Amino acid sequence: MAADPAIGRPGRGQDGKPAVNAGDVRSVTELEPGTTIAFAGSGGLDSCTITRWLADRGIRVICLTGDLGQPDEDDIGDIERRMLAAGAAGFRLIPLTGELAEAGLRLVQADARYDGGYWNTTGIARHVLVHGLARELAGLRIGCLAHGSTGRGNDQVRFQVALNHLAPSVRLYAPWRDEEFLARFRGRADMIDFCTERKIPIRATKQDPYSTDANMLGLTHEAGDLESLDTPATLVRPVMTRWPQDAPDEPEAFEVRFEAGRPVRINGRAVGLAEAFRIANERAGAHGIGLVHVVENRLVGLKSRGIYEQPGIELLGHCYELLRQLVLDAPAREFFAAASRVIAAQVYAGRWFTLASSMAERAVEEVSRLVTGTVRVDLYKGAIIERSLGDAPHSLYRGEHVSMEAVGDFDHHDSEGMLRIMSLGARALAEAGQARDRLAGGPGAGGAPPATP
Repeated sequence: MAADPAIGRPGRGQDGKPAVNAGDVRSVTELEPGTTIAFAGSGGLDSCTITRWLADRGIRVICLTGDLGQPDEDDIGDIERRMLAAGAAGFRLIPLTGELAEAGLRLVQADARYDGGYWNTTGIARHVLVHGLARELAGLRIGCLAHGSTGRGNDQVRFQVALNHLAPSVRLYAPWRDEEFLARFRGRADMIDFCTERKIPIRATKQDPYSTDANMLGLTHEAGDLESLDTPATLVRPVMTRWPQDAPDEPEAFEVRFEAGRPVRINGRAVGLAEAFRIANERAGAHGIGLVHVVENRLVGLKSRGIYEQPGIELLGHCYELLRQLVLDAPAREFFAAASRVIAAQVYAGRWFTLASSMAERAVEEVSRLVTGTVRVDLYKGAIIERSLGDAPHSLYRGEHVSMEAVGDFDHHDSEGMLRIMSLGARALAEAGQARDRLAGGPGAGGAPPATP
């Protein structure tokens, strides 16, 4: 028999497989006073409010926070101090920067951008966090996890779907879908008043023009004043980068060496993966690279506007793409593009821990092992300008084969036979009335088929 998932360790059924929970917690009234639950807390306004609200009801809250290299935290220890002040009975900081760096590299290798150039920096971080939370929950013998994701956003899907992939016996509690919580808190203003009255050291104020979510791969800015399309994107005060107009007037040279799909040297110095992201963030950020404006399609069917900072992953991803162009022929490029779209959509939707994602990543791995070479670029006012590509042993590019000069072993006369064969199909289409003059009458125009001679 599986342990009671509301208070005990996730159990296993008689077949040895993880037990499936009997239903998530829909209302705080289902949690008896004295019950211990875990809370995925970031130390922000929602986290502090929910923790205090639960503690006031006699619920024992253990806060679990992932160390994801949050660039908006000067001292990550401040999160523990805020959560304990909010009433948490315990706190665990889960080190996840190494895992997030590895996951970020997979995004680079797959070019896994979503809906307008967003590098999925929050989406992938949620998967890494849930993976860490599942391990921690098992060790603590806690079978209920609360989170502060709202009912309109994507994160509620990622937490719920990803955790059910990894630990289906854990029950989830989402206060933002609890009528008891919604009756007490209508929005940020109510939460700020609640925390202020209880002297909880929150950083949010009613004057904040937008909200931010951060990790080492990027920051997302949305909500508040940004919900109006009349609000300029420059309302955002960048943390990891800067607006291009504020960048230096002189370009900076940047060099990165990839071996078998991994960055191993930057500007001539050996680097580990997490360090590669850190350096790329610093150098790209200094030159205003990686700020994107996206009005994306959320999973719940609504449009969402965001201003995203992603300097390092944009720089490494751009350099990686320059090398990938050298090794893929046309059919491989088509197949890669399909795998890339799958991975991007899966990460965004909380489905990274699935067979489809694994299948697509296997295809990407076949490409990654061929991506070796050195890329040199200039960074200048938001732009990444190619300088040179070299030492790429798997490159298909051969200058002597495509030169317009009279060099190499390519004979232009060899194209004659190829074009005769290709023209056979074109002539057959024309004779069958399937060729159309698209210019005569505008888009889709065709007119009458030409007469057959």
